Amino acid sequence: MKKIIKLSMLALAVSLAGGCASTSDVENLQSQVDGLNTSVAQASADAASAQTTAAGASAKAQAAEAAANRAAQLSQDANSKLSKKFRRSMMK
Repeated sequence: MKKIIKLSMLALAVSLAGGCASTSDVENLQSQVDGLNTSVAQASADAASAQTTAAGASAKAQAAEAAANRAAQLSQDANSKLSKKFRRSMMK
């Protein structure tokens, strides 16, 4: 009976030791984590750059819209003046 218990304890010890991660496994996982951290940092930098570019594009679009609105107003003013002149010339 004692021999069976000793063999069982030995088998348990061997199975526990075999289930542990080795140093090379830990180093491999650490290198993968480091690689992922680098990828995350690059993605974050790319997102920040894209956000800056989008903000610049938005500002340019707002300026273009303001210019188009000014041009439309000037066009309406000119059209109104020409209509008045035309009506005056027709009255003469």
